This record gives sequence, structure tokens and C-alpha cells, in this order.
Amino acid sequence: MTDTLLSLRELSLARPPGRPFDPPEELSRLRGEHPLARVAYPDGHLGWLATGHAVVRAVLADPRFSSRPEIMHLPFPGGPGPGEFPPTAPGMFIRTDPPEHTRYRRLLAGKFTVRRMRLLTERIERVTAEHLDAMERSGPPADLVRAYAAPIPALMICELLGVPSERHEHFRRLSLTFNDHAATAEEVGAAEAELGAFLSELVAAKRAAPADDVLGELAGEDLTAEELTNIALLLLGAGLDTTANMIGLGVFALLEHPGPLAALRADPGLADRAVEELLRYLSILHTGTRTALEDVEVGGRQVKAGESVTVSIQAANRDPERFPDPDVLDLGREPGGHVSFGHGAHQCLGQQLARVQLRIALPALLTRFPSLRLAVPAGEVPLRTGSDVYGVERLPVAWEV
Repeated sequence: MTDTLLSLRELSLARPPGRPFDPPEELSRLRGEHPLARVAYPDGHLGWLATGHAVVRAVLADPRFSSRPEIMHLPFPGGPGPGEFPPTAPGMFIRTDPPEHTRYRRLLAGKFTVRRMRLLTERIERVTAEHLDAMERSGPPADLVRAYAAPIPALMICELLGVPSERHEHFRRLSLTFNDHAATAEEVGAAEAELGAFLSELVAAKRAAPADDVLGELAGEDLTAEELTNIALLLLGAGLDTTANMIGLGVFALLEHPGPLAALRADPGLADRAVEELLRYLSILHTGTRTALEDVEVGGRQVKAGESVTVSIQAANRDPERFPDPDVLDLGREPGGHVSFGHGAHQCLGQQLARVQLRIALPALLTRFPSLRLAVPAGEVPLRTGSDVYGVERLPVAWEV
């Protein structure tokens, strides 16, 4: 089959009109033609777009594909090209390859075990209940993002990093502003600078007196203050905005799907399956990009050294070759297999923390407010279409009192 060369400029990330939970239809068409398609990048580079589940996993798992930005072509316009990126800062391990990536990953892996995340369960339950109490006291309507979805992950990142309790509110305010797409550039810049200073101060305190938290434990390792600060920034970026948007968009999806909503309300024990299915179905992270370090055969095609491959997480998670009836939100589906946390060496370290928060937050909300509903028509819910992390800007909800 001869590919029709597609420009990635033409591949919109916008969800189809009236279908806020579905990927762009063009991705399904491309996947049907070939799971690895030849595409033109905005800078003129001829690279590839992976849409099939098996091909996406193969690219993400293959160490012959690099995550280093300085050799990467970006799939969307506006960013720097290869050779234009500043040097990767020490500690920014997601932008590195082995052996550098392996060193950081080994230090961090033991800090994000399933056991440790389970130990946080009681604290997450208390934080969740406190925010539900506040919503109940204030009464309907409420913006679920600001009242519930955003503050819970912010406070749990505080717990993980070891932010002192008296600084929680300050940290939460900074982190929410840093990730607020309604904030001005000046507000975001000021919050970013203050957050960096805050974390530098926190790192200095941990190095002076290590504590029983992730940052405190890392302070005892052979890492510089700059490395520790950048690791903290990465953990914040990876664990705050993503989980907040999964809670907000997940509730929106459930409220728009009466069958799964009723099933989860009737049986909170379905939470594990519901979380995995929502992660697959919603795919809030659109894409990732890798660059071939040498010639690699993928999906029966030859990717040349230096060519970039953009993987579509959305398309892979809706691949009918892997998931029967992939466009159906089905809580009875056998869980697992999705690539929402990535795959391979760069698979998300914080995935267990995200899962624990979602497993607690979703059923708790539906149990406390059994009549929860949208307070506006679904078409009026503002979506984050221009962000690397898809979600809702606000989610107005109401309930019977």
C-alpha cells in the first residue's frame, strides 16, 4: 500500500464535535490503513505516526528509540527543533536515555512501590472526605475541578514530597496556578519562579534533615541539589495535572454514560475496573515522540536512523485489534493492556499513586452525592483542547439537597 503523505499540521487534536471522549476520526482512519503511517512534521521532517496498539508498544519498549529532545522533531508547530533545545537539566530524567535514565530510574523506582501507595490510602481517604464535606457545606452548584479534582492530587503530592503541613496551602496555590490554563502568562511565570524557589528551599531542608518521604529519602542519595529540585518538579508535573484531569474528565464521562455510572454507584467494588477502563477510554495524554538511533524495523516498515516516530496514545487505546468494541465505555471489560501510562523503560513511575487516588475519589464522590449531575448541558462544559493533557477546564455539577 502506498501512503498518502499526511502533514501533522492537518491532524487536529480536537475531539469530534459532540463527542468529547473520542479521539479525532482521522486517527482511526490512519490506523485502519496502516498502524505506522508516513507523515510530514511541521518543520518539514519526514517521520512516522504510530496508531496501532502493537506498534505503539513496540516503539515505546525499544531502546533503539531515544527520548532526548535535542534529536527530536516535534509533531506540532510552535516548538524548537533538533539542535534548538537547551541542554537537558540534571535530574530531568524523562528526557534522557540509558545509562543516565537508568541511574535515576533505579533511585526512584523503590519510592513508588504498590506497598507504599497502599500505605497512603488512609490519608487519601481522609483528604477526599474533607473535600466532600466542604462541597456538602457549600451546597450546589460547584465546580468539581476546583472543589475536588484539583486539590486532592495537590495535597497528595505534598505528602509524597514531604511538604510541611503548614506550607500545604501555599504549595497547592502555586501548583494550581502553574497548571491553570486560565491564568495569564505573567501569573504562570510568577508561580513557576516561586514554585522553583519553594522546591529549592524544600530540598535544602531535606538534605539538612532527611525525613521519611520520597524527597527526604532521595536527599540521602548521591544527587546534587539541582538534581533533587528538578526531580521534584518532574514529580509535580507528572502527578498533579494528569490525576486532576483524570478525576474531572472521568466524572464527566461517567455522568454522560448512565449504564457504567449506575453500575459503579451500585457496586463501588467495581472501582478498579472502572479506573482502568476510564484510563483506556479517555487517554488524556495525546502523544509521545521518540527518535530512532539506528535503522529499526517496526510493524513491517523500516524507520531510518534520525527519523522521529510520534505515538498516538488515543489511537492505540481504541485499537479494535486489541480491545473489542473499543469505543464503548465498558466496566465489564478485562482490565489492563492500555498504554495510558506509557510502556517500557519510561513507563510512568507514579501510576500506582494515580490509581489509588482514582479508586478512592470516584466511588466516594458518587456515594456521597448519589444524585450528582451536570449543572450545564454537556456541550457547554469547557474542554482543555489546547493542552498536552486533555481534560475539562471546569465541571459545573449539582445534586439534590
